[in-house]
Amino acid sequence: MEKKSPFEQFEELKIDRISKEFLAEAAKWTAFLAILGFIGIGFFFIAGLVMLSFSSMSKSMTGSFVMSIVYLLVAGFYLVPINFLYKFSTNMKNALRNNNQSSLANAFEYLKSHYKFIGILTLILISFYVMIFIWLMLTTVGSHF
Repeated sequence: MEKKSPFEQFEELKIDRISKEFLAEAAKWTAFLAILGFIGIGFFFIAGLVMLSFSSMSKSMTGSFVMSIVYLLVAGFYLVPINFLYKFSTNMKNALRNNNQSSLANAFEYLKSHYKFIGILTLILISFYVMIFIWLMLTTVGSHF
């Protein structure tokens, strides 16, 4: 006989009043954080464009050109999870306001996508830091011999 998890015993999960209040508050905070994120992306984008324009004026500002590209790339990468967060917020608010099951499912899908993107990006960054650490260890140890 196959053993079922406690969640499989229910055909549908119900969201009670307290859970709705928590989700409504989470939707408000995620909207706030998403708006701040969009503002931050705007600043990164503007900074990247300003540095790009300065680097095009002078041939000796290669570092400025590279940094402008880095700023524009960071803005592009940051746009993806912030957009997922904003879509979570708007869909959750719509789901709670209109008792809309489809919007609720969409909201949780966007939240999952947000955390999946952040998780993958975190793993990439940790791997990058480990590689830099190993490279520094090898170059430091190699220079002492």
